[in-house]
Amino acid sequence: MDILDKTVGGGADSVTSDDLILGELSTLLGYFLRRAEVFAFQSFSAHLSADRISPGQLGVLLLVSANPGTNQTRIGKTIGIDRSTLVTIIDTMERRSLIRREPSPTDRRSYALFLSEGGKRFLRDVRPRLSIHEAEIARNLSPSELATLKDLLRRIVSP
Repeated sequence: MDILDKTVGGGADSVTSDDLILGELSTLLGYFLRRAEVFAFQSFSAHLSADRISPGQLGVLLLVSANPGTNQTRIGKTIGIDRSTLVTIIDTMERRSLIRREPSPTDRRSYALFLSEGGKRFLRDVRPRLSIHEAEIARNLSPSELATLKDLLRRIVSP
């Protein structure tokens, strides 16, 4: 059983179903963020691994879909990944014919990113499994709790 599912109480003496005392760990926001991240990645893998896509790659595809013609710098800043990692992701997406690069009409040093027709089909095909994944990770939250959680997480990552 997942430690997050079976924590009793809420203070430093919280106990799991295995009677493991979390102690100070139960007071650390970072601990619970990490556990939530692990759960989200496991769910993502369970629902989308057959699509050969990582959460970071999917994030790039979704941003390019919503912002056709944007550049790599803006994508990286929005997702919070460094330039070299982003270049690797975009190279992978380009090899898979999901994204295409075109010279930027406003900056000769950068490329504008667009979804290819294959990328559009890929997103259309993956959305049902993505929805199931999202429902699974939000399974214990009401719609208003989910909205609050997203707002709080946005505040944590905002400068």
